[in-house]
Amino acid sequence: MPNTHKNRSPEASAFYTAGLILLGIVVAAFIVSLFWTPYAPDATDAASKLVPPSLEHPFGTDNFGRDVLSRVMSASKYTIFISAAGVAIALILGTVAGIPAGYYGGFTDRGIMLLGNSIMCFPGILLALVAVAVFGPSVTNVIWALGLVFAPTFARVCRVGTMEIKELDYITHAHVMGVKPARIMAFHIFPNLVPQLLPATVIGLANMTLFESGMSYLGLGVQPPDASFGKMLSDAQSYIRVAPWLIVFPALMLVFYILGLYFISEGLRVSLSKGGK
Repeated sequence: MPNTHKNRSPEASAFYTAGLILLGIVVAAFIVSLFWTPYAPDATDAASKLVPPSLEHPFGTDNFGRDVLSRVMSASKYTIFISAAGVAIALILGTVAGIPAGYYGGFTDRGIMLLGNSIMCFPGILLALVAVAVFGPSVTNVIWALGLVFAPTFARVCRVGTMEIKELDYITHAHVMGVKPARIMAFHIFPNLVPQLLPATVIGLANMTLFESGMSYLGLGVQPPDASFGKMLSDAQSYIRVAPWLIVFPALMLVFYILGLYFISEGLRVSLSKGGK
């Protein structure tokens, strides 16, 4: 993978720049919200219901008089945390399953891939919704549901990569030297899978954000009074004509986050393809 600006193509640089700018807006809102918001995100004010954007309330207020800017900043925390935690779980599970499947092959491969394919036979959002509906809507349950749903995707990436890497000379040499399979998989194969896992991880963050927003929109994600982009968009439907800012600002932040991740993923893909030539 190219690590210097000298080796980075203009196309990849353009994707990285656009992605970092868009993603930076949401990440900045997330970081600032950890220490400060203009108002308490859950504070209501009956005298300030549906106030349009102004100096006092730059993003306006909602039907409860809550400051939309404060709620958007707070929602960014849940979006970033849920997507990052969900990807971490999916990555760990997918790596633990995919590398042995590709390394050992045979029954191990067929068994692990059968389980993964069984999960992928159903729409991911449907499985996540069912899981959360059964165990109850909460941030923890959403994270675990998304992690389990996306784990087979990472397992496939690890499996295919492992099948290619295990045929290389240095792996054969490690076998001859008596290195145990667990050590080969952990210290010789996994590090070489990182370039393949990076784009998948970034895309996974974007896709998990879409899933989480959809679940919150349906009332099975982040629960009130906590703010989430999906729930804010759902609540704003009834006021779209009289208070369009209730939809515009949460939607923009959601689009910035997802597009930023997709741009960065595309930049990684271009960089890796150029580096492999």
